[in-house]
Formats: sequence, C-alpha cells, structure tokens
Amino acid sequence: MDDFVVEMKNIVKNFGQVHAIKNGQFSLRKGEIHSLVGENGAGKSTMMNILYGIYQRDSGSIAIKGKQMEKIVPKTAIENGIGMVHQDFMLINDLSVLENIILGWEPRKHLEIDFAKAEKDIRYYIDNYNMEIQPEKRINQISVGEAQRVEIIKTLYRGADILILDEPTAILTPQECEKFFEILNNLKKDGKSVIFISHKLNEVMEISDRITVMRQGQYVATVNRADTNTKELAKMMVGREVFLNIERKKANVGKTVLSVDNLWTSGEKELSKIRGISLDVHAGEIVGIAGVDGNGQTEFIEAITGLRKVERGKVMLNGKDVTNLSPKKIRETGLAHIPEDRNSRGLNRQMNIMENIVAVKLNQKPYTNGAKINVKPIRDFSEKLIHKFDIRPDIPEMCTKTLSGGNAQKIVVAREVDADKDLLIAAQPSRGVDIGAIESIRNVLNEEKQKGKAILLVSADLQEVLSLSDRIAVMYDGKIVGIISAKDANENNVGVLMMGGTLQHDKTDEGSAAS
Repeated sequence: MDDFVVEMKNIVKNFGQVHAIKNGQFSLRKGEIHSLVGENGAGKSTMMNILYGIYQRDSGSIAIKGKQMEKIVPKTAIENGIGMVHQDFMLINDLSVLENIILGWEPRKHLEIDFAKAEKDIRYYIDNYNMEIQPEKRINQISVGEAQRVEIIKTLYRGADILILDEPTAILTPQECEKFFEILNNLKKDGKSVIFISHKLNEVMEISDRITVMRQGQYVATVNRADTNTKELAKMMVGREVFLNIERKKANVGKTVLSVDNLWTSGEKELSKIRGISLDVHAGEIVGIAGVDGNGQTEFIEAITGLRKVERGKVMLNGKDVTNLSPKKIRETGLAHIPEDRNSRGLNRQMNIMENIVAVKLNQKPYTNGAKINVKPIRDFSEKLIHKFDIRPDIPEMCTKTLSGGNAQKIVVAREVDADKDLLIAAQPSRGVDIGAIESIRNVLNEEKQKGKAILLVSADLQEVLSLSDRIAVMYDGKIVGIISAKDANENNVGVLMMGGTLQHDKTDEGSAAS
C-alpha cells in the first residue's frame, strides 16, 4: 500500500470565467522528492496554493496523512506539517536570521523571549541538515542562497515535514544549486517529503523521485524519474516537441553599437552599487551578463536606458553620448528594451493587447493623426504581431491582465523587436515564462543577432546565457569581474566568477573590470 502523506484528487478551481484547474491530481509519499512541472497557466502553483490553504478548491478531495480535509487555510496546513517556501522570500532585512526564523513562534522564558533556547533549536537544523547559516547575521548581510536556507529552517522550526518549494533554484548559482540539492537529499533521508516546482527540467531529472506533469489546468501524467527524460517531459508539458538548445551561429561582428566607459551609478543597496564598469557591444553579437540577482545588473541596465542617473562615466550609443538623457531620447538614438519586470516597466496590465503593442509608436502615423487615434491601423498592426509571435489568445482587445506570464512577455518582446533598433537590451527575457515561450523568445533573440543587431542579454538563467551569448560578462558586487568567450565558458568557470571567485587560468578580456 502506498504511504501517501498528500493525496489530491479531481481538483477543480475557477477564477470567474477562467478555469484554472479542470482536473488536478497529485500525490506525495513520505520521504520522497516529487516535482510538479507545467507551462505557465498549467495550474501547478494553483494546486499548491490550494494545498497550503491560500485558495479554496471548488471541488475535489484532499487528504493529508490519511485525514480527509474539508477546508484548509494556511494555519491548518501548518498544523498538519505543511510548509511553503515562496519564490519571493518572506524575510525582514533588518532583523537577524534567528529573529526571522522565530518571528511569531518565539519561545518564552517568563515574559521574555528565550533566545538561548531558540538558538539551540535552530542549531539542530543547521547541523543536522548541513544548512551553513549564521543566526546572528542580519538578512541584508547574507547571500541569496543563505536566505533560502533561512526560509527552509523557518518552515522546519514550525514543525513542517512536508515542504512545498516554488521555483527554488531560479536565483541560485550552479554551486549554490549543488548545495541546495544536498540539503534536499538530507531532508529526504530524514523522512521529510518535498514538492519541487520548477521550469528547469535538467534539475527536475537530477533531484526527483517522481514527476507530475500538468497542461492547461489538467493532469497529464505522473512518471518515475528513471522512466523518462527531459525531452519527453517537455513534450508532455507543451503537447509538442520543444527545442531549447539553440544552435549558436558564428557572430558576424560589426561596428561598436554600445560603449560603456567607467560607469558609476547609485543602487538601492551598497551591494548593488555600480563601480567602474566598462563594456562594448557590437553589431551582430550577443553579449550576456551573468550573475546572481542583486549584484548590480538592474542598476547597470537602468543607467544605460536612462532610468537611473549616471554618477560618472559615459554611455555611447551609435557613436553619440546618451549619458543621462531621457529614456525617450535614448530610444530615438537606437535602443529597444525588454525590461526585467514586465509588469512595472514593460506593460500597462489594465490596457489591452493592441494598446500595449502600439505604445511606442502611438505618436506616429498612421496610428495617430494629430490628436486622433486611428483604431484600424493599430488593430491591423497588432494582429500582425500577435500572429508572428503567437500571442494567445489572439484577440487584440483582450485585457493584458488576463494573460499568462508567457503571453504577457511575448507582447513586450514583439513590441521591442519590431521597433527595429540597433541595440536590443533583453533583461531577464524568459523569467517566469513557460518552456514553450522560452523556446520562442530564444529563437527571436538568435534571429535578431543574425540580422546584425547588437544584443545585451541579462539573465539569471545561466543555461540561457551560455546557449545564446558570444561573450559572457560576469557581474559580482557591482562590477564586471570577468568576460569569457563562448568557446571557453561553462557552468563551472562562470559560476565561480558569479560567487566572487577567480579563475586559475584567467581568460578574461583586459579592461573588463575597473576598480
């Protein structure tokens, strides 16, 4: 008899007219790592939010450790040993690691918090699962990987023996992923059960005992890791074969399109402050920026695009000095920009598809005539891009806020690529999008390179950077610490630089980092 600690059967969940889950099935055994995969909008996160009590199911049954659950709220889930680590950490930066872990669950000695007992309890998890964190440090003093370990200990401290991990490796270096998987295997050996939600099929194949696939709100299959492979999983997820390994054609390098010289700019934190970056991007090449989130990538791109003030240094675009010009002026000089946050920078989610697609052309004919907006040309133009970039649903008047993450991102990509500028900055172009959209976006970037565009790619997905880039610049602590050619780059040497290390035989370009 299967020793299931979670059984979800025939789950249905609707949000108004949207059928988020039509037929959800999921089971979890004691002491296993079970991955849940699917495209954006497949229903996997909704399923886990139902299990954790954030959403209520419309119908279906849920059993936890053999007990049928009529209604689950987060408090109920925690009481039944379920903990959830979200992709966006729920930590308070100015509190210590220890204070974050015990917040709301403080042990008491008379009327005071018993910090000695709390530290002893936390030390058990650090030592038993090889977590390697320092309880006295503040959250703003630790790495992303350490912050994730804090979140895991927080759930264990509250009694969790079933852990839901939502895209847990999205922000980790390859070396941090190795450490993270070691921790997961230690938890598994101790009888804990782990639900692993991820888009990264190579990691799913490495860490899972079983894998459940969902597509368009429906259960597709549950397979043992030994009986499948990444190609079969991708086909089950999308309904067709998917090819993520883009053939990188030889770069036909032309003129210098972007030249950044000794750039300094402010940051939200000292860690992110840009200090003396110099970098050139040429026509016909993709230069990738690799680095753990928070090491200055955002500030660097914002300084280039006019969204953040340059303190000193120079940004040249097509031979013109665009330092501290307005975003509009820089765009007119030859820049297109896929921003890392599509919701705050790339789209107005209250507007429809065609309004977002035409946004950067709205002051041009035939889309406007003086103060008059010409709807038919706008609709015709948007239909053309909707078809070309396979945006779904293919309804120009559809409000953007109803779209999945992948289709929302395709609107931004379509608009910026169609702008036909000499420089395309693609910041996190496939973040949070499904495997089918990732394939589409990577093909588009490769095609634009072949057309002679200069592309600056920033991505937290190291495989994306490695597969697309002709040169890779690695950022750490607000600086470029090395530039590696595509033929010399691999997960190991790029990962070492991402963690602030140095290469034994450094093949980085001269002048790639300035202090």
